[in-house]
Amino acid sequence: MSHSYLKKILVTGGLGFIGSHTVVELQQQGFEVIIIDDLSNSSKEVLNGITAITQQTPAFAEIDLKDKQAVSAFFSNHSDIGGIIHFAAYKAVGESVEKPLQYYDNNLGGIVNLLLEAEKLNRSLPFIFSSSCTVYGQADALPITEDAPIKKANSPYGNTKQIGEEILFDVTQSKDIVNVISLRYFNPIGAHPSLEIGELPIGKPQNLVPFITQTAAGLHDKLTIFGDDYPTTDGTCVRDYIHVVDLSKAHVVALQRLLNQKQTSNYEVFNLGTGTGSSVLEVVQSFERTSGRSLAYEIGPRRTGDVIAAYADTSKANNELGWKTEKTLDEAVDSAWKWEQKIRGI
Repeated sequence: MSHSYLKKILVTGGLGFIGSHTVVELQQQGFEVIIIDDLSNSSKEVLNGITAITQQTPAFAEIDLKDKQAVSAFFSNHSDIGGIIHFAAYKAVGESVEKPLQYYDNNLGGIVNLLLEAEKLNRSLPFIFSSSCTVYGQADALPITEDAPIKKANSPYGNTKQIGEEILFDVTQSKDIVNVISLRYFNPIGAHPSLEIGELPIGKPQNLVPFITQTAAGLHDKLTIFGDDYPTTDGTCVRDYIHVVDLSKAHVVALQRLLNQKQTSNYEVFNLGTGTGSSVLEVVQSFERTSGRSLAYEIGPRRTGDVIAAYADTSKANNELGWKTEKTLDEAVDSAWKWEQKIRGI
């Protein structure tokens, strides 16, 4: 592989929450980034935020990855890319239950179309896949290691992550198209410290932290906590909340591992989390502590499909990638609130 290939990285879904933060980290490490995004759950304005932080504007192509011809034309014009970080996917669990076919079509069709084009390049391309801890379901043991069994998915969304991993694994076993690292995230939260980019959920947020900050900003009357009778310290569900900047840095480290050919096999998996579980009430208390505000909330019934507790064993990522989280829950929650205040003009 000639050196010119190494620096140009395709980031699909690069205007989304995790994608945009990863683009920033890539640019700050000297990579040239080109973004594909269909803007179905993101905004072109995010480019301005990325530019404000890094003083450089990534190339951008508005493409729907389901569109084979558009993807093919893109690769014809950009045959010199040196790696792919693939975020682009629909991600609302509840919506996936209502619209399974759209989720399979989009989330899996996108991967297949990317791989079909990568195959034409006739060289092995580093490929980072945005996977999820949802593949573990309710794990038998905590913390969750990469060897934990993959459980039947609770939703079509979760299943697209499982099948996405299977597609990538099968391709690495049969052909030398891509070298893959699947990164299984736990619960990304927070915003860039510059407050130029952050989480921008369209419609009612499905995740806890944006719901907390939107409630505090007056967009909702109160937060509903789904169940307080779980077998946890305070009865509420436990998750591993990771600052999005820490998460984004792991993508750059994983990419460099592949570019430097340090991987131990051509398909690897790493959990990305803090290694610490926090309950829903602990996150609410973190918000109240860092913001100095009290939050209106009520306890509601359990929500279908919620696992009791999930947090990562991060030792593999710590040891093999040399990566670990640096930011605390309070820092992450505080940044999310400051971002909310900025975008609402509070």
